[in-house]
Amino acid sequence: MDIIAKISEELNIKKSQTEAAVKLIDEGNTIPFIARYRKEVTGALNDEQLRDLFERLTYLRNLEDRKATVLASIEEQQKLTPELKAQIEAAETLVAVEDLYRPYKQKRRTRAIIAKEKGLEPLAELIMKQEEIALLEEAAAFVDEEKDVKTAEDAIAGAMDIIAEQISDNAEFRTRIREMTTKSGKVKSTAKDEKAESVYEMYYEYEEPVTKVAGHRTLALNRGEKEKVLTINVEAPEEEILRYLEKQIITNDTAETAEVLKNTIKDAYDRLIAPAIEREIRSELTETAEDGAIKVFGKNLEQLLMAPPIAGQVVLGWDPAFRTGCKIAVVDETGKVLDTTVIYPTAPQNRVEEAKVVIKKLIDKYHVTLISLGNGTASRESEQIIVEILKEIPVPVQYVIVNEAGASVYSASKLATEEFPNFDVGQRSATSMARRLQDPLAELVKIDPKSIGVGQYQHDMNQKKLSDALEGVVEDCVNKVGVDLNTASASLLEYISGISKPIAKNIVTYREENGKFTSRKELLKVAKLGPKAFEQCAGFMRITEGKNPLDATGVHPESYQATETLLDKLGYSMEDVKNRNVAGISKKVSDYVKLAEELGIGELTLQDIVKELEKPARDPREDMPKPILRSDVLDMEDLTPGMELKGTVRNVIDFGVFVDIGVHQDGLVHISEICTKFIKHPLEAVSVGDVVNVKVLDCDVKKARIALTMKGLNPEIDARIKTTAPTEGRPHKKPQKKQQKRSDAIDVSALMAKMGGNHERRNRK
Repeated sequence: MDIIAKISEELNIKKSQTEAAVKLIDEGNTIPFIARYRKEVTGALNDEQLRDLFERLTYLRNLEDRKATVLASIEEQQKLTPELKAQIEAAETLVAVEDLYRPYKQKRRTRAIIAKEKGLEPLAELIMKQEEIALLEEAAAFVDEEKDVKTAEDAIAGAMDIIAEQISDNAEFRTRIREMTTKSGKVKSTAKDEKAESVYEMYYEYEEPVTKVAGHRTLALNRGEKEKVLTINVEAPEEEILRYLEKQIITNDTAETAEVLKNTIKDAYDRLIAPAIEREIRSELTETAEDGAIKVFGKNLEQLLMAPPIAGQVVLGWDPAFRTGCKIAVVDETGKVLDTTVIYPTAPQNRVEEAKVVIKKLIDKYHVTLISLGNGTASRESEQIIVEILKEIPVPVQYVIVNEAGASVYSASKLATEEFPNFDVGQRSATSMARRLQDPLAELVKIDPKSIGVGQYQHDMNQKKLSDALEGVVEDCVNKVGVDLNTASASLLEYISGISKPIAKNIVTYREENGKFTSRKELLKVAKLGPKAFEQCAGFMRITEGKNPLDATGVHPESYQATETLLDKLGYSMEDVKNRNVAGISKKVSDYVKLAEELGIGELTLQDIVKELEKPARDPREDMPKPILRSDVLDMEDLTPGMELKGTVRNVIDFGVFVDIGVHQDGLVHISEICTKFIKHPLEAVSVGDVVNVKVLDCDVKKARIALTMKGLNPEIDARIKTTAPTEGRPHKKPQKKQQKRSDAIDVSALMAKMGGNHERRNRK
């Protein structure tokens, strides 16, 4: 297989781009480095394209390795024909290779193998010839008491086992049956106990075409089966499949062997083919669902990590709880912890007035301007107390409710223990609440991405695949933003291109022993950080007030000479860069192609250098929606249908989005209520962190459900959706059965706790 050509076709990119990217990857370059500093070489492939390319490259190389192993195995058996070799080499999937290898794979002792040991293979071959014979008389010749073939019927049964395995091992038959089952089959589920109440009731009588099953339903069905609530099967078009096999195998309808072969075909399908095909189809559905869920999780995580920091404020972090009290931590503008304490304003102590006094003193002493409240247990009660405090103090202070997901994981981790050895888990968690507002990226990288809670069914999928994908997302985000080499933690540094965990710790150690870095070149003095690692990481490291003003920008050291020449040509100096007086430089470049040629660099590199000089170390998070700062509280009881509010998108899943409107319980905007235009997935319209306008459709206080709509309230969203067909008159496809119509709504209310998200802390406490 021409892997380069295959990837180029699949990703719709030029072959030269693929070749260049593969070469760079094989040379040990990281995705962020290639995407940022090798644009000329790859034709400006972005990080997402490069990760897709890397994923396909890995799969196809594994496929080629498997082909080589299979070919060697068959050749060793001296059964490799030119036709079979050509088929294996042309196979484009691992499934196709395994189908072709099946007849030659070493098997456990099957019924067919036992029949062959009894000497019944000649009888099987005779039956397959389908000649006009007296079958019982022919079979009688194979009766052998010593081999446990007592009658002619026993001999025929053994021959049928041999033929059944031959039918099952036929790659062409399997491929066709798989296609037929996928095209016409149905996924069905039934309850093991129809009277039992569970969150899977909508799947007690469920069926849907294989081709129509949505990813989130596949994952829900898998979980229901795993928890022994549901029985799942794939109903294939059995009659159609049997007719197909008979047409391929039976050549003489009048022969006595015809009936035997019909029964053998039925046995081969029921016993050997159907179970395997069902496993394969369900595995493929699961893999597709997982891939989709991972993409959504990755996009949500990216938006969360890229949330804009709230700089320059002293923040009070409030980790709410009941019995154990609310943990408080005050951090200064740089994230340094100034004070910690515990208050008990919630049940069972209810020491509200005492808590108010403590918080007011902290606000006054440290000039707190913002309170960061976690959204876990007792958050609602704490919010009410905070609002009362803010009304009673003379200085303006606001509060923000932040997502606590992953806080308990971090606060009990080895990393948190090393960072705050004298703090208990509550103090660490409260500190994390505060820092999440000041710099979400720097704080959230300390947490396992899977624990951040912006996905669906993350615990039900391939954990390695999920971890690898999310690690890639975190790496891309950290490198897009860059890090301050003199303040970044080891947790943040280890995500920088080319920096491993040990090197990240070595950088921090060097900084502690030698003081601040004054130059990027000084990185080469760090233990185990060689020239290759320096090449990969240097452009993403920032040094403010260093020896070279370019060290504070995203310009790579390899381009320093060209940059200095550029500045000189256009009448600027390094002092201008230091004082940020290069704002109009782009207007002085009339011909990028010509100037790039004069400087000996690529045009794309020149464009990036000019952008960096105009806005040195510009933080891409500045363009993201700012969090909503609050000063008053809203209860679910205050909500009425038709009420319009502003909220923040907390999670995006396949069938809708969850929006925080400040009432502790996130509201659901179903996909059909997001905009006036037709969309296939909510991510086409919104992302985690977006601030949107919503209207209340329904509020069920007892069941803690809020239904919202965004239709017609966010014209900027409608404007950027390319599809013009309105949602009205073109509804989103619903499952066929009546029971399934409720599946999305029930998935939300009942399954959300198991899917992750905002319930992590609530369940813990």
